[in-house]
Amino acid sequence: MPHEHRGRLVKVEPLVERILVASPRGYCAGVERAIATVERALELWGPGIYVRRQIVHNVHVVARLEELGAIFVESENEVPAGATVVFAAHGVAPAVYENAAARGLRVVDATCPLVTKVHSEARHYAARHFKLLVIGHAGHDEIEGTMGVEPDASILVESLEQVEELELDRDEPVAYLTQTTLSVDDTADIVAAIKRRFPRTVGPHTADICYATSNRQAAVKALLDEIDFLLVIGSQTSSNSNRLVEVARTAGVGGELIDDERHIDEGWLEGVRTLGLTAGASAPEWLVEDVCSWFRARGVTDIRQHAHVAENVEFRAPVEVRPA
Repeated sequence: MPHEHRGRLVKVEPLVERILVASPRGYCAGVERAIATVERALELWGPGIYVRRQIVHNVHVVARLEELGAIFVESENEVPAGATVVFAAHGVAPAVYENAAARGLRVVDATCPLVTKVHSEARHYAARHFKLLVIGHAGHDEIEGTMGVEPDASILVESLEQVEELELDRDEPVAYLTQTTLSVDDTADIVAAIKRRFPRTVGPHTADICYATSNRQAAVKALLDEIDFLLVIGSQTSSNSNRLVEVARTAGVGGELIDDERHIDEGWLEGVRTLGLTAGASAPEWLVEDVCSWFRARGVTDIRQHAHVAENVEFRAPVEVRPA
């Protein structure tokens, strides 16, 4: 891209030669449903709707909903008695529902249906006296909810090493469940290790890792032979966004997680000819557009979509906010 310098045109080299934008990327059906749930609650009942934890793990989404009048709290105990509270997409433990009922709160449950499926599996296996090995990350909101479904039967497993350290009898009836936003490859390795140690292991009929997590990881893998570096748009608290960076790094391709274009370090791009760009399942598309505009302002004109699979999943809104 030329620009004028002291009366003459000087050619400025673009920051990178081209950008391949992964598809699918960004919002999944569960995230869209959760955000729309808060928006609809605000339309129905006005500002002052409480939301327990981040509705989805993205700082920009939370900030926009706060501007509309949503109030984010860490616990249902912070919600005034009788007020309306929305439970986030990651799900909550049964004790949270019980506490909300005791406080007279009007609950709107925006838990992703795929997380609800995992909770149902936990109840199913625990009722049949299986020990539950829950694969996931300690402290994540989703894991807190899943572990809380059957706390006495549940053991958190975060790594292959922890599988080997489990002090259970080899013939113990074991069932595994997984957080929905994990690395597909890492989870497969952990499940294989569990099955090797405990031959009677059973698991869900369909994978707990959600379609959107799997699709976004597969879309990144499809890029890796063509790119020199990957940028992932998503917040640090977003598990699925962090996994996308890991997918690239595991394959030997550099990658970084950014909240928006302001966090791009041009030093990352030295020697990069083709850049990959994607967004985690809780990152809105307008952030992708802003990043692309940032690169266009720096001379990059070759920005193209790299489609992998199409998505057409939709979830119905919670009954409390559906149109009459």
